[in-house]
Amino acid sequence: MNYIVDLKDVSDTDRPMVGGKASKLGELVRGGLPIPPGFVVTTDAYRAFVATPKLAEALRSSLGRLDPTKSESVDAASRAIRTAFEATDFPPDLRRSVVEAYESFARTHQVRFSAVRSSATAEDLEGASFAGLQDTYLNVTGTEEVLRMIRRCWGSLFTPRVIAYRARKGFDHGEIALAVLVQKMVDSVVSGILFTRDPNTGENRMIIEAGWGLGEAIVGGEVTPDHYVIDGTSQAIVQKQLSEQKVRIVRGEGGGNRHEEVPERLRSAQKLPDDRIRTLASLARRIESHYRRPMDIEWCADGEGLYVVQARPVTTIPGSSDSLGSSSPAPSPAAMSSAPPTPASAPASDEPILRGFGASPGQASGTARILHGAADMDKLRPGEVLVTSMTTPDMVPAMAHAAAIVTDEGGMTCHAAIVSRELGVPCVVGTRSATKTIADGSEVTVDGKTGAVYRGKRSTVQAESPAAALAAAGYATAGHHSAPVTATKIYVNVGVPEKAAEYAQLPVSGVGLLRIEFIFTAHVREHPLKLLKEGKREELVRRLADGIATVCQAFHPRPVSIRTSDFKTNEYRGMPGGAEFEPMEENPMIGWRGCSRYIAPIYRPAFLAELEAIHRIRTERGLKNAHVMLPFVRNTWELEEITQMMREAGLRRSRDFQLYLMAEVPSTVLLAREFSQFCDGFSIGSNDLTQLVLGADRDSETLGRMGYFDERDPAVLRAIELLIEGAHAEGRTVGICGQGPSVYPEFAEFLVRRGIDSISLNADTVVPTIRTIASLEQRMKLEAMRRP
Repeated sequence: MNYIVDLKDVSDTDRPMVGGKASKLGELVRGGLPIPPGFVVTTDAYRAFVATPKLAEALRSSLGRLDPTKSESVDAASRAIRTAFEATDFPPDLRRSVVEAYESFARTHQVRFSAVRSSATAEDLEGASFAGLQDTYLNVTGTEEVLRMIRRCWGSLFTPRVIAYRARKGFDHGEIALAVLVQKMVDSVVSGILFTRDPNTGENRMIIEAGWGLGEAIVGGEVTPDHYVIDGTSQAIVQKQLSEQKVRIVRGEGGGNRHEEVPERLRSAQKLPDDRIRTLASLARRIESHYRRPMDIEWCADGEGLYVVQARPVTTIPGSSDSLGSSSPAPSPAAMSSAPPTPASAPASDEPILRGFGASPGQASGTARILHGAADMDKLRPGEVLVTSMTTPDMVPAMAHAAAIVTDEGGMTCHAAIVSRELGVPCVVGTRSATKTIADGSEVTVDGKTGAVYRGKRSTVQAESPAAALAAAGYATAGHHSAPVTATKIYVNVGVPEKAAEYAQLPVSGVGLLRIEFIFTAHVREHPLKLLKEGKREELVRRLADGIATVCQAFHPRPVSIRTSDFKTNEYRGMPGGAEFEPMEENPMIGWRGCSRYIAPIYRPAFLAELEAIHRIRTERGLKNAHVMLPFVRNTWELEEITQMMREAGLRRSRDFQLYLMAEVPSTVLLAREFSQFCDGFSIGSNDLTQLVLGADRDSETLGRMGYFDERDPAVLRAIELLIEGAHAEGRTVGICGQGPSVYPEFAEFLVRRGIDSISLNADTVVPTIRTIASLEQRMKLEAMRRP
């Protein structure tokens, strides 16, 4: 029996033995990335442990008495089994193997604290909507404590929800297995993020943010990090802004996190030395070259080394069709100062009163309203400037109404920066003293590109809406006849409903994607199943209907495609009440999401509430431009059940009500003609389609670094061709919603030449993409005229 495997010896082919989490991390180690070391207690070890007589008998006895239809029976079985796991001694040979592995690991890598992490096997995940609720334990120290946490990880295979699910599905409890990954925890002295391209301007320069202690303080906006800029061409450090940091998050004495004061001598010191900045930049260049796109990288460092803990594509770079952009001029000598930005004591009328980090581009003026938390949101009126120490998720509805946002704390990855970029609201973070320098009710002007805040309303600094940008580019807005005409219909994606009136000014054919999840987070603000459990169904339906109606009214009579909820378990466990209903999944991207939720008995009532909200605005408010789009469709038999549910809710396909399917799973491509019998058209979700056609996890750093994840791959392009051919043969339309056509002009050209019917875009990319499509279609006409 192979009980122990070193993480550095693990590859993706070892998944049945080490589980998905460990196999992925092993691949990253093999790819040369600095990953904290560790070892895996394999599924063979689990099987040997559960074969001990007392535990085997406890399993047989508890499961033999189990009635999966009664919650009290399931709870009793779970308690008995998990208690038995913790009370069972390791078989001598297994204990010896684990102890020797841990002690050798601890000696070799000088381990003080470990992370003990469950790693589920691929077999456990296959066909399971609930992949399990296996546990992870951090900052574990000592041999006996590690052994205890391994037992607790194994016992977490028998939580009440997992027992009930496996029983209902007829899964054999004796066939399951779980590996456990024991990994060294990095005692972070400094941590932060790195953008390989400026996410605010798209310029060819790296942005690094660094803060003392664990990275949670930066992401949560509790501190303002140092800000370093590296020129993309010369690789020189061209700008350093050092921020004072008074507190940091560190490991507690017995494990866990705690806040502590930063020593006086370190508060204003440079967090990351120049040599480590250069090392980090070199590593980032390597990652970007493999991914072939700008990257957002999370990193941490202890006293010995630098570690990469996450890497993902940057998706918010504005105004550039070239994903790698072009180099920007070096900043002036004044920008090379290492001093942090400070407010001017007596500024002239043309001088800023505050400087911070430009976190979301754009310029706007308005009345400043100081908010001290979510409880003050009602004080902010639409069009005012939100000023606060730091935003929180509860403040998103207010942020959507704000003309601009200014914060005391935070860097380019704090909550305020991320949400502002998504909302298209100008934002300046890390000013240190906005809530003290700006008077409540005063007029201010915010420049989200330069990070400057001015007193008064400056006529030379104007906010530019998408419609204004279009007019500046020489195009008219929707109310005029001179807007360019393209054979390919252009739609716009809408997130928060509050932006609908502004986006409706654009010369688009309608809304190609209205994500109902944004309405849940901005209008409902609680997990739908929590509201239903509390008897608040009418409140849920009303809130959904109000949010959807806001968009449909703004665009009426142009069509609005409402994508019903595509909750992923990892994203929505954090919603109020979500932890009770959302399972932990090893790979939620291909887990319990999309249509599979709607036919699950537990979620069906929530889906019916969505359908009722849509039916209500069509019948009671006369908004017949509301149509439905179903996400992550896997097969036709689930569509049969869902369309029957829709008919019973009063939503039947007709001339004035259309049903669309997201084409994200290869089955919809291969059986496009069969799926066409259930819909009026398809909308390609290129990220998911790429992931599933190529078998490349879109979240895998290794595969992305090696260039596997690329929506321009010939196999993905062929899949799109097959979909268009099959759908058109049945008289169905095909569109695409995503950033691909705006980021890659050659991808847009491919789509248009293959006869795509529509492209739906984020509002800020509508202007350049209309230019691209109009120019391409004109070129295609000229090419056709020249043919003999």
